[in-house]
Amino acid sequence: MQVTILGGAGFLGRKLARRLVRDGVLGSRRITGLTLFDLAVPQPMPSPFPLRCLAGDVADPDAVAHAIPQDTEVVFHLAAVVSAAAEADFDLGLRVNLHGTLAALQACRALARPPRVVFTSSVASFSGGQDAVVPDDGRQLPTNSYGAQKAIGELLLQDASRRGFLDAVSIRLPTVMVRPGRPNKAASSFVSGIIREPLLGIATECPVPPDFAVWICSPRSAVEWFLHAATMDTTPLGLDRGINPPGRSATVAKMLNALEEVAGREARSRVSFVPDVDIQKIVDGWPAAFEPDRARLFGFAAQESIEELIRSFIEDDLEATKRERGIE
Repeated sequence: MQVTILGGAGFLGRKLARRLVRDGVLGSRRITGLTLFDLAVPQPMPSPFPLRCLAGDVADPDAVAHAIPQDTEVVFHLAAVVSAAAEADFDLGLRVNLHGTLAALQACRALARPPRVVFTSSVASFSGGQDAVVPDDGRQLPTNSYGAQKAIGELLLQDASRRGFLDAVSIRLPTVMVRPGRPNKAASSFVSGIIREPLLGIATECPVPPDFAVWICSPRSAVEWFLHAATMDTTPLGLDRGINPPGRSATVAKMLNALEEVAGREARSRVSFVPDVDIQKIVDGWPAAFEPDRARLFGFAAQESIEELIRSFIEDDLEATKRERGIE
């Protein structure tokens, strides 16, 4: 089985690649080759099968077609410009989030056999704010450009699935925490920051109040959902290829309580509250909770507790983050 990860240099792309290399199989089938594609050349890793690491523009149809060879059976489309960056630069968001998805669709359409495509959509494609609890048939009505671009991508891939060009599953990812490395340009970057920075011994600011709630998941859960989406029977999905996976709703206060439980009061004391109007404006429209009955029915695993989520970051990524940031 040939597999391609678009966005293979991103943190979720790297985690997914390491998992595929470790397992050597996807579902019950042996992986015979893996391509990692991103704007910068993804870092190579030891692999039991041929591994290609390619750099290119995801909006360039020729580059994407080269990253998805004719015998590809599974494409993980993780490449994206994140929320605040897409809001700040509308043209960049369109180029990567919309035209990149179009390029991926066209490359998949040209294959001899329709591949499975796992697309990372987002909870940002919904609105409703803090009082919303989104059901599986909730309407996508984005309040930001990133969410709109993701919703468009879902519709394109849904229609391509209907026409038999490919076989898509769109995972509407919750806010993924704790992200390793450095803060990024996502409006939700603070969600990881209020855990990661204190664990690094660094003071950080939270731009939203303690009672602000977020729909979250761990990197471990996200990777498990990708793998399940790549191998599940999609026949019961019918026309609707969008999945609201079973994340967890948590307020900032609950996250900080969990941080104190795992790492002590001193870690929690490193977080201060400094309102940011621009960030608040973006995240205020995001719903704080979902009712993911459909995902559970189709076998998507539930998100672990917040304490377990923090411990998994300490186990998986804390030391590497310290090295990356030059922290002893």
